[in-house]
Amino acid sequence: MGTTAPVPKSRTALRISAALFILIGLFTAIGGIKLVSLGGSPYYLIAGVVVIVTGALMLAARRSALFLFAVFLLASTVWALVEVKLDWWQLLPRLDVWFIMGLWLLLPFVRNRLGAPDDEKRNGGVALGGALIVSAAVGVVSLFTNPHGVTGQLERTGTSVATAAPKQADGDWQAFGRSPSGQRYSPLTQITPANAGKLELAWSFRTGDVAGPNDPSETTYENTPLKIDNTLYVCTPHSRVIALDATTGKQLWDFDPQIQSPTGTFKNWEHMTCRGVSYYDAAAYAQSAAAVSAPGGNAAVKASTTDQQCPRRIYLPTADARLIAINADTGKVCEGFGDKGTVNLLTKNLDGTVMPGGYYSTSPPAITRNLVIIGGHVTDNYSTTEPSGVVRAFDVSDGHLVWNWDSGNPDATEPLKPGQHYVRNSPNMWSVMSVDEKNGLVYLPLGNQMPDQWGGNRTPASEKFSAGVVALHVENGKVAWNYQFTHHDLWDMDVGGQPTLMDIKTADGVKPALLASTKQGSIYVLNRLTGEPLVPIAEVPRPATTIPDDHTSPTQPLSAINFMPEPLTEASMWGTTPFDMLWCRIKFKSLRYEGPFTPPSEQGSIVYPGNFGVFDWGGISVDPVRQIALVNPDAMAFYDTLIPREKVGSGNESTSETAGIHPNTGAPYAVAMSPLLAPWGIPCQAPPWGYVAAVDLTTNQVIWKHKNGTVRDSAPLPIPLPLGVPSLGGMVSTAGGVTFLGGTLDYYLRAYDVSNGKQLWEGRLPAGGQANPMTYMGADGRQYVLIVAGGHGSLGTKQGDYVMSYALPKQ
Repeated sequence: MGTTAPVPKSRTALRISAALFILIGLFTAIGGIKLVSLGGSPYYLIAGVVVIVTGALMLAARRSALFLFAVFLLASTVWALVEVKLDWWQLLPRLDVWFIMGLWLLLPFVRNRLGAPDDEKRNGGVALGGALIVSAAVGVVSLFTNPHGVTGQLERTGTSVATAAPKQADGDWQAFGRSPSGQRYSPLTQITPANAGKLELAWSFRTGDVAGPNDPSETTYENTPLKIDNTLYVCTPHSRVIALDATTGKQLWDFDPQIQSPTGTFKNWEHMTCRGVSYYDAAAYAQSAAAVSAPGGNAAVKASTTDQQCPRRIYLPTADARLIAINADTGKVCEGFGDKGTVNLLTKNLDGTVMPGGYYSTSPPAITRNLVIIGGHVTDNYSTTEPSGVVRAFDVSDGHLVWNWDSGNPDATEPLKPGQHYVRNSPNMWSVMSVDEKNGLVYLPLGNQMPDQWGGNRTPASEKFSAGVVALHVENGKVAWNYQFTHHDLWDMDVGGQPTLMDIKTADGVKPALLASTKQGSIYVLNRLTGEPLVPIAEVPRPATTIPDDHTSPTQPLSAINFMPEPLTEASMWGTTPFDMLWCRIKFKSLRYEGPFTPPSEQGSIVYPGNFGVFDWGGISVDPVRQIALVNPDAMAFYDTLIPREKVGSGNESTSETAGIHPNTGAPYAVAMSPLLAPWGIPCQAPPWGYVAAVDLTTNQVIWKHKNGTVRDSAPLPIPLPLGVPSLGGMVSTAGGVTFLGGTLDYYLRAYDVSNGKQLWEGRLPAGGQANPMTYMGADGRQYVLIVAGGHGSLGTKQGDYVMSYALPKQ
């Protein structure tokens, strides 16, 4: 009986390698066929065929496999350069697998078994080696390019332009944006570009308020604490207020309102958030105590009496829709306010039932003269019968209602009588207001009438006021002016950021300005007294909808100052390898996309910029002396799909504002929303996804712009690749020439030089820092920089309960 000689191990390795090449080629070719059928690039189909043929030649032990793959690698390098030029992070996934496969072919146990004479094998190896060198050289050169940034230098150190912000002690931070102007600017100068690198943790404090099993997935610390004298005031997701010694971090008192849910659980609430509390000092408003009179003309008398009992107050909006006045010095309730210290915001005037967690104020109220003015969040895309978006002004001392402004009935600002109701589902104001104390105006950044993605039954009042800024007269709530930034909004383009008030130096002299940062990326600059643009705004044509019984605006406003990203293309799709890039290309071509403001569709439409926007509730920071804006724009793509009512089933219900199926009860469509991600969770669009930047407000030009942050805390492996990641939360700037940001998906608080954007320092945080930082002067004479690091449920950052304060070393 004969025997079969064993196959040499090297030949076995060759056959296994060939089989892998063929499998990779088949996978690529099948995906390439799908992509071509959608009108996409033929590259992947061609690549798949070439890799299959290379594998077949390897099985046949033909030397031509080396030459064929050399030509393929060179052609792929040229194709990649044509698509993305010298952009390292986009070249890498286009070529990495092919480069590794080319190296594999050159390994001796593969190359030496291809059955050709030595000189022919050597020539094939030279060809493939040359292709690998060319591909590697392109990669090395691309490492030294900066295709996404703007490198610049601000030369001036300041001008004589006055600030619009009310006076307060330089070392204090008395409102969400430091002042009612929302500038997020501190006049402190101790921390400078020269010494910021020496910052160290001074103290940390844990609130004890952490997300539990009965809490919603989007439990967030988006809190910017206040600092008055030497006391910090922190609020938590469960609406606790904790007072801390600003110098040591020692707890002074803790107020817990014991929030309640009618169902006994918070799990089905959309989210649980406290962005901040508000501060009132009777002495600071002594001259305006009678600015607004109650019926009977006795407001000044009431204010005088109750202010003596509780002269310094913290106003707390709670997650169960109450407004509570707290003695800032003791933590005790100011019982002269409302009903023993509390105003119930769920009044009968709201008309009808409110789902648990479906209405409350996530943001601190505005304090002006003798009023506390508050709006409210409603559940996104749940129904067409959400509570009214009414904004109400209460007497700061006794809590009686002074006026109400309902965008559904904008002219009727007198307090409603029993039996009267606010208009259900009118556009709401969930973010932070700004106040021009001198001119008696309050500025409301408005949201939308629900649902976001279908507007077939919106009212004329909704069409006028939603997705813009409205200026109201403080004394009576009457409209002074309004400006809309998204017409007939179908993309959830709420004005999320607090409007910023400052005086801007222009060619026509100094102008009183309002800067509104928006999700679509424009920063609109208006005269805050008249609403007229100070920076040009163009109406740009946008795509039309195909959905029956709805419409789109033929144009949308675009400011001359804008960070709207370039429209996506198939070449914008990304991945870690050619394969997830191919998947993302197929996904991209299967969705409707015609650039910004592509309307929602049953096919599925890409929303870019996405629902978190270029700018969200973190707003922007300005330096009114240097006349610049410090911003942290993002660019992440989402997509939404309209689901006809008759096709809506159970399962995949929404788990956050930007994921799952939202019912839109009362509308003909539900909507499914999701970020545009590969199956394993990485973004489909190419990085960078987040930046820090500065804008010269005297020229409207970007001074500098740098990608910001790493994927250390969001990638499967904790490698700090500097791709530039999104941030949720805003910046704070200082007279010392340093600006700070802590909202990135990696867990750091960072400091930058305002003149050129150079990163000066970073401090590692124990959890996500999705909050606006602030800075203040301690009783020990040191400047502190503070951030609350509590994470964000919807972003998936690590959650915690940390208050972190940094300072220069003690002298």
